[in-house]
Amino acid sequence: MKASIVLSALTAFTLKASADCFSTRLGYPCCSGNDVVYTDNDGKWGVENGNWCGIADTPSSAACWSLSQGYPCCSSSNAEVWYTDASGKWGVENGDWCGIPTGSTGGNTGGNNDDIDVTPGEQFTHNGNPFANKEFYINPYYVKEVEGAIAQMSDSSLIAKAEKMKTFSNAIWLDSIKNMQSWLESNLKGALAQQNASGKDVLTVFVVYDLPGRDCHALASNGELLANDGDFTRYKSEYIDVIEGHLKTYKSQPVVLIVEPDSLANMVTNLDSTPACRDSEKYYMDGHAYLIKKFGVLPHVAMYLDIGHAFWLGWDDNREKAGKVYAKVISSGAPGKVRGFTDNVANYTPWEDPTLSRGPETEWNPCPDEKRYLQAIQKDFKSAGIQSVYFVCDTSRNGKKVDRKHPGEWCNQTGVGIGARPQASPVSGMEYLDAFYWIKPLGESDGTSDESAARFDGYCGHETAMKPAPEAGQWFQKHFEQGIKNANPPL
Repeated sequence: MKASIVLSALTAFTLKASADCFSTRLGYPCCSGNDVVYTDNDGKWGVENGNWCGIADTPSSAACWSLSQGYPCCSSSNAEVWYTDASGKWGVENGDWCGIPTGSTGGNTGGNNDDIDVTPGEQFTHNGNPFANKEFYINPYYVKEVEGAIAQMSDSSLIAKAEKMKTFSNAIWLDSIKNMQSWLESNLKGALAQQNASGKDVLTVFVVYDLPGRDCHALASNGELLANDGDFTRYKSEYIDVIEGHLKTYKSQPVVLIVEPDSLANMVTNLDSTPACRDSEKYYMDGHAYLIKKFGVLPHVAMYLDIGHAFWLGWDDNREKAGKVYAKVISSGAPGKVRGFTDNVANYTPWEDPTLSRGPETEWNPCPDEKRYLQAIQKDFKSAGIQSVYFVCDTSRNGKKVDRKHPGEWCNQTGVGIGARPQASPVSGMEYLDAFYWIKPLGESDGTSDESAARFDGYCGHETAMKPAPEAGQWFQKHFEQGIKNANPPL
């Protein structure tokens, strides 16, 4: 079987594993009720909690059992069996799953046994740079998002650029308990199937992002858990412990975890000015200690703590304070180990900007780009006694200097461009830079521009924030299109 067909089937396998109805593949939940508001080619839609949801079709007959799970029946009762689960036998047609009608024996079952192997093997252990000599896993949900974006395009050159986006790896965000339950194991299985089929180590990158009181200095991406003891217990038992269990099961494949973006940087700069950050401090610090103890002892898992970006912690006093905060956090998680740190997550600061220097324009920041920031903070963290100081820089949206008039602007900036492609050890002479990687998926909004929305943040209404913008994490077509047009290097 051609490799492209195998990869299509692997993508379909991952999406199927987390789907309850057709709408989950499109980024919307399933409805709990059956009130139809709208019908299109995808299916029947309802509205619950102010958001669209999909209504699962009731199968017209027992033979067409897969309809209730959002998948069609295969065109032939003798279709090749690719996978069998409690629901029934599954085939693949047109790169997507279909249910083989009940009562049929199905055709050749070679695909199920030979091509979709999700049996964990021997323990994998990271040795050195976790990104080096790995095949990067392609996020199937993002592939579907891009396919949806392409369907809205008419410009052939833009479509060609968008098609290329489907070939690059980016991180999978576990930004709620529900999304973690949907996306963690299914993508671990998908990566393992790819690894077992190719014989190459396949690296999957997840973002752990659900601390109580999350994003305490902003509103656009506040999370589901509040800064209280009850929700901290949920964070540990329903989120971190569940992640740990799946990681222990899928021990034969490399995994990277990007840990709680913005959280510790807020502990460095915003405790005095923001009451919500003071309320969250205990849960941020104790949460990191808990997860480091859990994940940091797993030999196939490498963790990177978030350090904001050049225009957050770049100043000398902020970097010095950061060294103390991060050293304390890492030691609190012993015996767990941390590989390093990630910068520029979901931000726009260029890797290099020779037009900027320490002066009034940069508020006397000696680190006005990410390269200079990492060069400086690497020395500071070493001086603070941190032993393992390596970095992953998010280059998903920093290929072009955006239009922002102040470097602190972070929401849906106009002028955006895709940056350097995901790559291990990308810069000669910076052996402590493990990778450039796309952590924030281009096209997913930073926050809504609707001033009446509960999670509206003033930054998303600023002059250089693109409008109108949907809620954080929802698809933002115009921002995606601008990002691929301005890609540097070009797509």
